[in-house]
Amino acid sequence: MIMHDYSRLAGGAAIGARLRRLSESLDGDSTRVYAALGISFEQRWFGVLNQLAMRESATVGELAATLKITHVSVSQTRQSLEKAGIVTSESDPEDARKKKITLTAEGKRLVAQLRPIWLACDEAARELNAEAGDVVASLNRLDDALERQSIFDRIMVRIARR
Repeated sequence: MIMHDYSRLAGGAAIGARLRRLSESLDGDSTRVYAALGISFEQRWFGVLNQLAMRESATVGELAATLKITHVSVSQTRQSLEKAGIVTSESDPEDARKKKITLTAEGKRLVAQLRPIWLACDEAARELNAEAGDVVASLNRLDDALERQSIFDRIMVRIARR
């Protein structure tokens, strides 16, 4: 029996499925790296932890804006990082609705341990991007196209025409 790759065969119609599959593959391999090195680390922590490693502190809103992900996603990651003892958060003295997030001593030790791994990840990702013909440039164009008009709006226009 011949297996068909739906997302390849569907082309642009399956762009969401293809991106999810690629994301799962990349995240899964990264998770395997940490496990192979005996490091307890969740790949979903990377963006927030990396930003905190570059700054002294940040609020959930600042991190969400920088990473271009939802406030809810950052908040959930913060909670997970707090539970693991990697970050701490306290109310911002200027605005009690905001929480300032900072690395704990354990978090700083973890970041120091992760830096060489992140460097290797960066190098491997650059190599992969070059091998794939600068897919990042294509993703940038996709980002730009979605900023001009969301997939929601594109779909709704088509439905309204019917």
